[in-house]
Amino acid sequence: GIVLKGAGFEVTDLGVNTPTQKFVEAAQNGSQIIGMSALLTTTMQHMQPVIDALEKAGLKGQVKTMIGGCIVTQEYADSIGADGYAPDAGSAVDKAKELMGLA
Repeated sequence: GIVLKGAGFEVTDLGVNTPTQKFVEAAQNGSQIIGMSALLTTTMQHMQPVIDALEKAGLKGQVKTMIGGCIVTQEYADSIGADGYAPDAGSAVDKAKELMGLA
């Protein structure tokens, strides 16, 4: 979040172990990108339900999803329907700009 803030993005940190509904609420409240990061395979598995919930709520077209973290791959991002993947914080800035049409 710090790197994205430094690049001029407004960031709302939803914290760790965040319930899926909190991501949906963030999207309903105007967030344009939902970013998720995982360091362990046990936490990585919680990304798919968030993307599914956004789609079920009819928000998938309004909000972009971006995932990353040391355990996450582009292949995994593609498999769960994420709009973007960034392997590190620096790449996340470029990907966020791309998703927002700023790149």
